[in-house]
Parts: sequence; C-alpha cells; structure tokens
Amino acid sequence: MKFALLLFDPEGYWESVSGEEMEAAPAEHAAFAQCLSDQRIAYSAQAVKPASEARTLRPSPQGPVSATGPFVALDEDLAGFYVIECADLDEAEKIARHCPMGAGIEIRPVWDAPS
Repeated sequence: MKFALLLFDPEGYWESVSGEEMEAAPAEHAAFAQCLSDQRIAYSAQAVKPASEARTLRPSPQGPVSATGPFVALDEDLAGFYVIECADLDEAEKIARHCPMGAGIEIRPVWDAPS
C-alpha cells in the first residue's frame, strides 16, 4: 500500500527561522531518505512552496474556476510530502515517526488508480 506523509509547518515558519535552521532542514530530510533506503522502503518526496504562491480550482456551473481568496483555511502550511510503500497504516506511522517534523505529519492512504 502507498501512504502520503503530508508535512506541515506553522504558518509563516520559513520566514522566521534562522539561517542555521534553514541549512539544517535538507540534512534532516536526507537522513530520513537514507533511513527509508536502508529499510528498502520505496518512496518519493517533494517540498512545496507556501499557499500564498498556489492556485486553487473550485467547481462552478461553468466549469472549474480559479479561486482568488483564501485557499484551504489552515493554521499550518503544507510544506511537502513523501509517498511511501508499506504494509499498512501502523507501519506507515512507525516510519513517519522518524521523519523530520514541523507542526505535524498527516498520514493518508493513497488511492491506487486503475491501470
């Protein structure tokens, strides 16, 4: 099964961190990626830019329209994600406990699209 580890940071976090914290983050994620590789866990990962740089489409009778207001109302920003392959939600949680954590990590099963 595949699970998305959705990584959240406090809103505005990266604008407030020190240079040392900014430089440490990639090394922490590299260590987690090495941990996944060492356990032969298939994964992919990406960091994402803040919601202020995003665009959201919403349904309308005329088809999808671009939303200009707030996106999803959260106290945290989605900062990035990993997609990992493991047996079940319990194993995914065990693995996620080793991931660098900002405000939290949401673990969600990923739908397998039919071929």
